[in-house]
Amino acid sequence: MTTILVTGGTGTLGRLVVERLRADGHEVRVLSRHTQPYAVDLREGGGALDAAVAGVDTIVHCASSPKGDERAAANLISAARGAGVRHLVYISIVGVDRVPFRYYKSKLAVERLVEESGLGWTLLRTTQFHDLLVMMLQGLSKLPVLFLPAGVRDQPVEVAEVADRLAGLAAGAPAGRVEDMGGPEVRTFESLARAYLKAAGRRRAVVNVPLWGAAYRGFRSGGHLTQQRAVGTGTFEEYLARRYEGEQARAGSGRSRA
Repeated sequence: MTTILVTGGTGTLGRLVVERLRADGHEVRVLSRHTQPYAVDLREGGGALDAAVAGVDTIVHCASSPKGDERAAANLISAARGAGVRHLVYISIVGVDRVPFRYYKSKLAVERLVEESGLGWTLLRTTQFHDLLVMMLQGLSKLPVLFLPAGVRDQPVEVAEVADRLAGLAAGAPAGRVEDMGGPEVRTFESLARAYLKAAGRRRAVVNVPLWGAAYRGFRSGGHLTQQRAVGTGTFEEYLARRYEGEQARAGSGRSRA
């Protein structure tokens, strides 16, 4: 079996990729900013990063942040080249080349770095995870009225299914850009928000608000969707049921102990 380094290996996606790879018998190193023995800030690079990639066959690059992704990727690629890494797997987002959203532009720039790295590489784009959609809706529902961007749809995908796909790609040979991966349903943002409110037991008025700008037009036109590659099977309602039934069970257990 191969030695595989997973950046962002304690995050929403990365930790599941680590679990899948270890279950398949691979030696896995977990790189994150705070997890020893490979505690590395990719934006800084340096000797700690060189030590983390030494002897590694494959890197799965899941780490991401609102700022500094390009610098982090450049440092990782440089270290990987120096260590003779044979395969770099990168997770990106559907629509980064169609929606001029600032974070998407950064992801697209990292894609270009990977493609031009001189390493064997594999690139997978997916739609947004259920977890991230709920995080967004939690923030929006802090107000008495939940304001939504009018006319926008989404296609959330189950993160565990993405982890399975990434683990499979990491265990294989470099494949270039593989087919996109989307969730099973394209839904209006309003329908997803109402499903979230029901599952979370929150009551909010929902108001759709027209926005402006090129990024909004890109989302409204569906540039972030991949309806032809709706290969995910887990629905948003199934995710919500698992998440909020689990939270209610833990809350009930806490009250019984009190």
